[in-house]
Amino acid sequence: MSRPSTEDRVLGVLRWIVITMAVLVTAGPLLYGFLLSLRPFQSVVSEPLDLFPSPDEVTMEAYPTAMVEYGLGGNMGNSLQVALATAGLAILFSVLGAYAAVRLRFFGRNTVNVVFLGVYLLPGIVLAVPLFVLLSRVGLTGTLVGLVFVYVAQTVPVALYMLRTYLMAVPSSVEEAAMIDGCGRLALIRRVVLPLALPGVAATALYVFMIAWNEYLFALLFLVADRERWTVSLGIAQLTEFSVPTTVLMAGSIAITVPVVAGFFLAQRLLVTGLTSGAEKG
Repeated sequence: MSRPSTEDRVLGVLRWIVITMAVLVTAGPLLYGFLLSLRPFQSVVSEPLDLFPSPDEVTMEAYPTAMVEYGLGGNMGNSLQVALATAGLAILFSVLGAYAAVRLRFFGRNTVNVVFLGVYLLPGIVLAVPLFVLLSRVGLTGTLVGLVFVYVAQTVPVALYMLRTYLMAVPSSVEEAAMIDGCGRLALIRRVVLPLALPGVAATALYVFMIAWNEYLFALLFLVADRERWTVSLGIAQLTEFSVPTTVLMAGSIAITVPVVAGFFLAQRLLVTGLTSGAEKG
């Protein structure tokens, strides 16, 4: 009886040690960046090793400097438009595709998911030149609309692959009962399938939003010539120049994480449910 008790106590202590180390490794740099953004640049230069700013030197000047003077606020607005449009269109197309892959019978049904995932795994640099030529011919280079098209094409495969797992958890008997009552296919998806798979849809939408929010390669390729249309990935890249104060760089880095963190907090309940609803039930 004493051995299991001792093992439980040791494992309990080790668990908290691992959790503490993981929190320090992941949240430590973010906390340091936030504290650094609250200090005047002169104080950082004179005492760079000080972690906590004194109460009399705490200032928020770096945030308006990054948002207004360096244009990061406009960049965030552009990214918000692109990410929301990408998430909405990707979910719209992926729900229909995932439902077809789960419920409909067609040739190659068992391999279609591998094909979609394989498309997503292709390196972005391989598709950069063909996409640039294609958008140039239709006149969409340098526009946010063209960037949305590129992001939708990039995110639909992974969104479809994720949603397929969630839709498989929806009981087919519920759909059959709705169709017996006269519900059409599209109405069935809208009224029955989507409400039951809402947690999974929310988790997938947030994942797609993060991909579009953080993407850099295609934003650089299509928008570099028009600074007014830059996204946050391009905006934060300009803050890495040597002439930009460190406090402004840290303030910009913290500011661009706010929309994603806010999305996680607002959809926390749906996300927790969605991450487990696609798991296999024993």
